[in-house]
Amino acid sequence: MAMAHVSEPLLVVEHLSRSFDGVDAVRDVSFAVAPGEIVAMIGPNGAGKTTCFNLIHGELRPDAGNVRFDRRSLVDLPTHEIAHRGIGRTFQMPATFASMTVREAVALSIAAHEQHDARLFDVALADRAYPVDQRLSRLHISDIADAHCGTLAYGEAKRLEIALALGNAPRLLLMDEPTAGMDQAWRRRLMARVIELARPDNVSILFTEHDMDIVFCFAERIIVLDRGEIIAHGPADRIRNDPRVQAAYLGEVAGNRRAPHPDEP
Repeated sequence: MAMAHVSEPLLVVEHLSRSFDGVDAVRDVSFAVAPGEIVAMIGPNGAGKTTCFNLIHGELRPDAGNVRFDRRSLVDLPTHEIAHRGIGRTFQMPATFASMTVREAVALSIAAHEQHDARLFDVALADRAYPVDQRLSRLHISDIADAHCGTLAYGEAKRLEIALALGNAPRLLLMDEPTAGMDQAWRRRLMARVIELARPDNVSILFTEHDMDIVFCFAERIIVLDRGEIIAHGPADRIRNDPRVQAAYLGEVAGNRRAPHPDEP
């Protein structure tokens, strides 16, 4: 059941636009996410979802519009500064430290978040009483602690990436296709685990997803993009029955796939 969110928005996206070679990837997009809210952003391939995430997190600069987080603009800030302000990010393909063990990756993540130098990393590895093992346990990845990141199976790499993003106590987590490449049972299990970890700290979650079962099961609110514009937003039942949403997806299911924007598959 959807939760009521009446507090001031944590994330506010205002009239955001970005084009590539004259093609509008995102056009006049506006929405907000409240503290602790779980919001899905959906749409056909090339709808502009990843572009929108990249604009929020600083990988891209907007042509127009603004992104405010906790009342402060994020536009023109580098990605590391946006992360330190409290926004975590995962990607369609897991981004981990291939040459490190999972334990070492977690230790490095702690050092980076606390803005310490390599000494913290060395201490974390030398002293097993340091919070690394505690962090591994809390994030439910102790079972892969000594595995090298480069040898992890796809699902395990996803678990690690999400754990690293949540481990540094973000206030907002952006997840781009978090369950892609997993079977249905693992998809549900992963999303349930993410929400289990996020709820106690009132972390907001904004995620993209093609699996509508996952979207309707976990999202409290849904934003629908098509050709770079928001065509619908609201609770799951309203979105499920919206004729514009049905038309956008039925066209793709029938094989009438749109040409993707330059930054999206």
